[in-house]
Amino acid sequence: MTWVEAEAPRVSCPRHGVGVQRVPWARAGSGFGYAFEELCAWMAVRTDKTTLSSLVRIAWRTVGAIVERVDQAALAQLDPLQGLLRIGIDEVTYRKGHYYLTVVLDHDSGRLLWASPGRNEETLHTFFDALGRSAASSCSWSVPTLPATSPTSLGSAAPMPCCA
Repeated sequence: MTWVEAEAPRVSCPRHGVGVQRVPWARAGSGFGYAFEELCAWMAVRTDKTTLSSLVRIAWRTVGAIVERVDQAALAQLDPLQGLLRIGIDEVTYRKGHYYLTVVLDHDSGRLLWASPGRNEETLHTFFDALGRSAASSCSWSVPTLPATSPTSLGSAAPMPCCA
């Protein structure tokens, strides 16, 4: 095991207050280096928690915090709504009663892009606002039968032609 010890000077910023200067080998708020965190996140996906915790000698709760930091860093570099060509919009029910989720999938990769409670025009407006007008006009979308969200309301929420 390698230990890195270095001075991390405290700095005083008039706008943000007092804090610790960032170091080039670690993420903000972490006591571990990039390589160790990447290893822990990779192992968390591929092995059980007892093996991981005993191998790297940290608590499982710490592994969870590391995975969160690695995940946030990866998501900051990736825009899941960029480069879409074909999307599908559907609704699913959950629980008993009338609880619905509107889900949007990427037909090319099979990935879930977006999901939100509700099945109305306002829910779709939220997605298309996040997608942006230029990206929305460059992709086609398909919609199976959505009783509460008729094609007319989809047309007003989505700025592109329907390929249902």
